[in-house]
Amino acid sequence: MFDLNWKQEAIEFFTFNKEAPFIFTAHAFWIFFGMVLAVDVFIYKKRAWRHLFLFAASLFFYYKTTDLFFLLLLFTAVWDFFMGKKIHNTHHPLKKKLWLAGSVIMNLAVLCYFKYAYFFTDSFNQLLDGHWRVHNWIGHWSNGFFGSHFDVDKIILPIGISFFTFQSISYTVEVFRGNLKPVKNFVDFGFFVTFFPQLVAGPIVRATDFIPQLYKEYALMRAEFGLAVFWILNGLLKKVLLADYIATRFIDRVFETPERYTGFENLSALYGYSLQVYADFSGYTDIAIGVALLMGFHLTKNFNSPYKAVNVADFWRRWHMSLSGWLRDYLYIPLGGNKSASTGMWLALGILIAFIWLMSGSLLVLGIAVAVVLTGVALSLAVKSVALFLTTNLNMMITMLVGGLWHGASWNFLIWGGLNGLGLVFYKLWKRISPWENKNTWYKRAWAIFLTFSFITFTRVWFRTGSNNAWTGLDNTHDISSEFEAGQVMLRQIFLHMDWSIVPQVVAGYWNVFCVIAIGLIIHWLPEKWKVLYRSWFIALPLWAIAFVIMLVVIFVFQLLAGGSQPFIYFQF
Repeated sequence: MFDLNWKQEAIEFFTFNKEAPFIFTAHAFWIFFGMVLAVDVFIYKKRAWRHLFLFAASLFFYYKTTDLFFLLLLFTAVWDFFMGKKIHNTHHPLKKKLWLAGSVIMNLAVLCYFKYAYFFTDSFNQLLDGHWRVHNWIGHWSNGFFGSHFDVDKIILPIGISFFTFQSISYTVEVFRGNLKPVKNFVDFGFFVTFFPQLVAGPIVRATDFIPQLYKEYALMRAEFGLAVFWILNGLLKKVLLADYIATRFIDRVFETPERYTGFENLSALYGYSLQVYADFSGYTDIAIGVALLMGFHLTKNFNSPYKAVNVADFWRRWHMSLSGWLRDYLYIPLGGNKSASTGMWLALGILIAFIWLMSGSLLVLGIAVAVVLTGVALSLAVKSVALFLTTNLNMMITMLVGGLWHGASWNFLIWGGLNGLGLVFYKLWKRISPWENKNTWYKRAWAIFLTFSFITFTRVWFRTGSNNAWTGLDNTHDISSEFEAGQVMLRQIFLHMDWSIVPQVVAGYWNVFCVIAIGLIIHWLPEKWKVLYRSWFIALPLWAIAFVIMLVVIFVFQLLAGGSQPFIYFQF
C-alpha cells in the first residue's frame, strides 16, 4: 500500500496538475527547489552541465505551472536565439532592422494572440456584424501532434507570457544596439529566457544584466546566503500574512459587491488593496530574488518602498521598476522621449486610437479621437509653445497608456494608465510653480507622500475592476463599457454614501484586518536605514539561529495557508 502511494505521489509530482501548480506558496515548489539545489551542489563547477540542468529544470517548472505551454516558451527561446545571430551577422543597416523587426513582431504577435484574441474577435463582430469565434490554433496543433486535450474553443493565457516576451525582446534589441554579443550556445540562451525564479511574474530581467552572469564562477558568500534567506522569508510573510490575509477577510468581499458596503468600508478596502497588491507582487519578487541568489544569480530590484514616493514620477521610479525601466528604454526613449516627435510616436498614437475605436465600437469615438489629434497638430504648427508641450508630454502619455493596455484589453486599464500619465504631466507642470517643491520639513514630505499615495490608490479603482473582467467566451456580446461602470460603483459609495457613524462598528468588526494593514504600512514607511539594520542583524545570526527562524516562519505561514491561498495577482498578466 505504501509503495503504491509513493508511486502515485511521484507520478503526480512529475506530471501537470492544474490544481497543484508550482507556486512559491506550495510545498511542492520547495521540494522541487530542494532537488534542484541538491543536484546543483555536484555540478556547479561544470558550467555547461549546470546550464543544461537548470534550463531543463526551468522548462519542467513551467510545464508544472502551465502544462504544454512550455513548448511556447521553448519556441520563443529558439526564435530569438536565431534572430540574435542574424542581427549580429548582418551588416546592412536595413536588413539588420528587418531581422530585429522579425523578432519583435513575432514576439508581440504571439503575445497579442493569447492576450487580445477575444478582444479583437468581439470588436470585429460588433463592427462588421460578424459571427466569428475564437479558435485555439496552438491547442489544435498540440492535440494533433502530442495527443493533448486542449479545448480548441477557448484560449488560455499562459502564465508569465508578458514577462518572458519582454525579457526575450530585450535580448535582440540590445544585440541590435551593439550593447551585447549574441550568445553562442542555445542552452545558455534558453537558460536566460526560462530561468524559473522570475519566469512567471518578474522581475523582467535585462539580457545585458543576466547573460554576463552566466559566465562567472558560482560563489555564495555567507552574507549572501543570509540575505537570500531573508528575502525568501520576507516575501512569504508579505504574501501570506499581508496580502492574502487582508484580501480574504475584508478586501475581496467589498470589491465583489461594493454597493452592499458604506463609503467608509469601500474607502478602507481601496486603501487596503494598495497594500495588498504591493505585498502580493513585491512578495513574489522578494522570493524570486532570494531563490536566484541561492543559486548565485542576482536579479533586478523591482520595488523601492513605492509608498514613500513624494510625487507620481517618484512613484514610478519605485514601483515595478523592471517594467517601468523596460518601457522607458524600449518604448519611451525610442519614441523620442521628451525631446522630439518621431515617426514611431505617430505610429504608436495611431495604434492607440485604433485600439480605443475597437474597444468602443463607435465611429463617433474614432471621429473624436482623430479630431483631437488633428487639433493638436494644428495648434502645434501655429503656436510654438503648444508644439513644445505636446512634444515633451505626448510620448509620456503614450507610454503610460501602453502600460495600461499591457495589463489587458479593458477600458479600466486604459483609464488607469491614462490617469497615471496625466498625473505625471500635472506634476511636471506643477513643480515649476510649487512653493512646496523643496520638501525640507517632515510635515511637507509627509503631506506629499499622503497625496501621492492617495492618488495612486484611487487610480486602482479601475485597475482592480479591470482585473475582474476576464474574456471568458463570446456566446454573448462583451459590453466592454460595463467595466467602466463597475469602477464607478465604488466611487459612488465613497463620495455619496459615506456613513461616518458606523466607523467604530466597522473598525471593531474588522479590528484584526485594520491592525494588519496598519502594521504593514508602518513597516513600509520605516526609514531605510532601520530596514538595513534589521536585515543586517538577521544576516549576522549564526546558522542555527537562521534555521530556527526559518522553522518558525514556515510553521506560521503554512498554518495560515491551511485556510487556502490566493494566486499571485500578476500571474494574470
